[in-house]
Amino acid sequence: MTDTAASLDHANYPLRVRDFYLGRQPVLDRNQALYGYELLFRGAGTSARQGEADETGLSATAAVIAHAAQLGLARAIGDATCFLNVDAEVLASDIFAFLPRDRTILEIVSDVVPDDDLLARMRALEGHGFRFALDGVDGDSLRLQRLLPLAAFVKLDLRSVPPAQLPNLVRRLHGMEKTVVAEKVETRDTYQAAMNLGFDYFQGYYFARPSVLGGRKLSPSQLAVVDLMNLVMSDADNAAIEKAVKRDVTLALNLLRLVNTPAVGATQRIDSVSQALLVLGRRQLQRWLQIMLYAEPATRGHNQTPLLMLATTRGRLMELLAQRLRPGQRAVADIAFTVGIMSLMDVLFGIPMTEIVEQIPVSDEVRQALVGRAGFFGELLKLSESIEQADENTELVLPTLKELQISGDDMIELEMSAFQWSDSVVRYAI
Repeated sequence: MTDTAASLDHANYPLRVRDFYLGRQPVLDRNQALYGYELLFRGAGTSARQGEADETGLSATAAVIAHAAQLGLARAIGDATCFLNVDAEVLASDIFAFLPRDRTILEIVSDVVPDDDLLARMRALEGHGFRFALDGVDGDSLRLQRLLPLAAFVKLDLRSVPPAQLPNLVRRLHGMEKTVVAEKVETRDTYQAAMNLGFDYFQGYYFARPSVLGGRKLSPSQLAVVDLMNLVMSDADNAAIEKAVKRDVTLALNLLRLVNTPAVGATQRIDSVSQALLVLGRRQLQRWLQIMLYAEPATRGHNQTPLLMLATTRGRLMELLAQRLRPGQRAVADIAFTVGIMSLMDVLFGIPMTEIVEQIPVSDEVRQALVGRAGFFGELLKLSESIEQADENTELVLPTLKELQISGDDMIELEMSAFQWSDSVVRYAI
């Protein structure tokens, strides 16, 4: 293998991407800061972990990894680390030239048999800077003994490993200087239990599960943002909006910082609130206020980053889907973004969505989408949520994509664009 990890032979391995989509699941550290993503490629006939081999001889997953990498894997993961599922066939291929080896962890799936050839291939890839994670570990085995020396990470599925075995298993792995990742962390209670056991990283969407806390109140800065959102969505005049912004110094500073991000695309620096409001306009102002809620400085910290990333990605993906499905209808795309980013406010505030739509003026179609997942925007929201939960909702996504006449190629491109936009926004918002 050359220093570039060898290039694909396109004549032998054409990249045929059909009926696939891309999901990504966050991996957080003990401070709940984002460490990386596991990229999940799904398509027709895929199992819970891997795609079936296609007619090219490579597994379907390998083809999609190569395709996504050509589009620009950095667009999908930003500055984070990428976990990619690989089987023996993928390991034997030459797709690795596309991957940023310093931020790519090759995750060995549970059905891989560690024969001598495979171990030699892993050692060669390790020599080129790749690291490995082991998946499907549930106890001591010959497979584990052969693979463990080459693994930097070990993933333990909290739903399959008996709880009584976890403390000793985590201690043993730490004693071997392995980084231990808890998988299937879907609730805050599960996260806290895994924290207590000493896990290093945590994979799952526990941070995005609604946690309704009695008596929880919004911070003063959050209240200021909500009040300003109400003015904007109620068509108040510009003087009233500018006055409301200037009443809260933090809000004004945040607005100026956000309006000067590359994502806004201003041609010159904006230094005044009145100028910011003029440049943004009502539609963009509403959008940035919604984002600012997730980056609210009174609660800003490690635990806000994943939720902010998820909300902005979801909003942007829904906007792009609406643009694709209803071309030329700017208002429809704007509503789709609003539904996407508001759909996580129950998690952010810790209060039911029914109460949120009473406090923030929204149209009936937005209310129906947020509360009941109904109507056009409700369908887009369900699709976006299903893609995020790619490990569990494969059967729902593909028929919906087919019904919407969106190809796998198109879906991956839309997701990449949403990931990239979200990363650029979060980079300046936190």
